[in-house]
Amino acid sequence: MKQLSLTESGFVKKPKATRRQIFLAEMDRVVPWARLCALIEPHYPKLGVKGGRPPKPLQMMLRIHFMQQWFALSDPGMEEALHDMPVMRAFSRIDAGEDAIPDETTILNFRHLLEAKGLAEVIFGEVNALLTEQGLLLRQGTLVDATLIAAPSSTKNADGKRDPEMTQTKKGNVWHFGMKAHIGVDADSGLVHTVIGTTAKVADMAMFEACLHGEEERAGADRGYDYPRLREHLADRGVEDWIAVKKKPGHPLSEWLAHLNHAIACMRARVEHPFRVLKRQFGYTKVRYRGIAKNAAQLNTLFALSNLWMARRALMAEVRP
Repeated sequence: MKQLSLTESGFVKKPKATRRQIFLAEMDRVVPWARLCALIEPHYPKLGVKGGRPPKPLQMMLRIHFMQQWFALSDPGMEEALHDMPVMRAFSRIDAGEDAIPDETTILNFRHLLEAKGLAEVIFGEVNALLTEQGLLLRQGTLVDATLIAAPSSTKNADGKRDPEMTQTKKGNVWHFGMKAHIGVDADSGLVHTVIGTTAKVADMAMFEACLHGEEERAGADRGYDYPRLREHLADRGVEDWIAVKKKPGHPLSEWLAHLNHAIACMRARVEHPFRVLKRQFGYTKVRYRGIAKNAAQLNTLFALSNLWMARRALMAEVRP
């Protein structure tokens, strides 16, 4: 058998940093690991008085869970990635020569723990608390929008049915099956302060008020939210109305309203950035689980991580030694 060189055995002199390594190094610096682990620790399994197999370190499991979101990996896919990729083991603080790599069941059980205890929402809130402390999440204005997340429409499964909690809705002339992510975004920073997951047929305007935090001075949205009830709601609260005006059939918009819509479109472009991070940066284009609750929990985790990703440069400047 041919003897491996030092390079093939894992030693490389001055290796090139890959994009994955750079990404993980940046996120390692900006994720508030200690704060998040402190929130999860009271719910995390402890070694019993009778002994038994000790649980994996909490921060190791949280790091693995976050990598699942960043790289759109299933539980089996995450286990295999830990075996295949030294950079992922290093990020997880796993020494393959000393530590047993968590299997897919352990990874699954950790996710189920977060779902059962509502900890995804807690993580989202804690991340936003950090961003507020750093002066990055100002919340003086809110932009509201929603996006469709596709779900498998095939009935080739054990039940022979589609997910009963997912529904169809028509956008333009195309029908979509799945769920919706409704978000409220800080108008100045573009960071998400509110996340709500619903089935696809829920109208965007029905969740408008729920996406406001209640203390904003102005609120904006696209023409899909142009309803008298929403405008009255903003007027009653003294909130500046920046909802785009919908064009009515046979009644073209005046030049002034056309300019207003253009100004609103320029301002509300920030609400699209978190969706871009989820769908392009993190590869989240289709729901992974059955049911709204599990997928809504994942949305909270994804938007918490997208907030950290979008604010990473400012956060790294704060933690710079």
